[in-house]
Amino acid sequence: MIAVVTLAGGLGLAVAGTAAQFSSGVQLVEVYTSVAGARGEAVTGLTRDDFAIYEDGVEQDISVFGAGEVPLTVALGVDRSWSMAGDRLRLSKLAAQVFLDALKPEDRVMVVAVNSEATVIAPLSTDRVAQRGAIAALDPWSTTALGDAIITMLDRLEPEAGRQALIVFSDGADRYSHATPAQVVERARRSRALVYPIVLGRERPPLLENVAAITGGRSFLLRDAKALEPTLGAIARELRDQYLLGYAPRRPIVPGSEEWRSIRVVLKGARAGSRLRARDGYTTEYTR
Repeated sequence: MIAVVTLAGGLGLAVAGTAAQFSSGVQLVEVYTSVAGARGEAVTGLTRDDFAIYEDGVEQDISVFGAGEVPLTVALGVDRSWSMAGDRLRLSKLAAQVFLDALKPEDRVMVVAVNSEATVIAPLSTDRVAQRGAIAALDPWSTTALGDAIITMLDRLEPEAGRQALIVFSDGADRYSHATPAQVVERARRSRALVYPIVLGRERPPLLENVAAITGGRSFLLRDAKALEPTLGAIARELRDQYLLGYAPRRPIVPGSEEWRSIRVVLKGARAGSRLRARDGYTTEYTR
């Protein structure tokens, strides 16, 4: 996830979600980062000095650092199209319930039914009873417009502050989206949400792998119920154990500009053997 913020008296960028207070006119880029060890376990206890962050190849000064659990806002999408009928929908519903169980009570979730449209069937809240009931009631219906649904869910998450994640369960089939794969990728780049597609099928479509990678999330292939708890537990732990890195860009954002800036986060010293995931960049957006 990423937020770019300029406080009152500055530019006023169209992203929100900073937890720190800065003087008027200071621009801040926030990047949430996950670190895993050789066996996939979350690496905790890191400090600011363990990280380096680069924007467009230039190292930045990390002015904000945070670690630990922060409440999460989640869009939980379940593909209910005809191609999911039977075991795939049953497994998706079970997986969604397992994921809800792995969340903290203060984490907010909206449940979205995905077919030819993306319909919110449980609004954003901490009400697990309503969310479980909405998932249990899902039956197969209509065709799949998965790319359109991803864009719609990211749009719904956009106004929310803090950490965001999009979890979507699907077989990956998409024949009816109006949005092109390039448009889905571009929307994901502009989002602050980590995207985790869970594919129930034989292979993961390249689009879903790309969207996960550029947002700092991961894609998974889920074939049977045995993998439910390990897979969903890994996602929940990854979302829970994250580091927040914030910096003021050395090259200030110019009023009226809109440009892509790359981000690369690396681990230093003895920690360099661990695996790190973070967004690969952000787009500046100036608003009046």
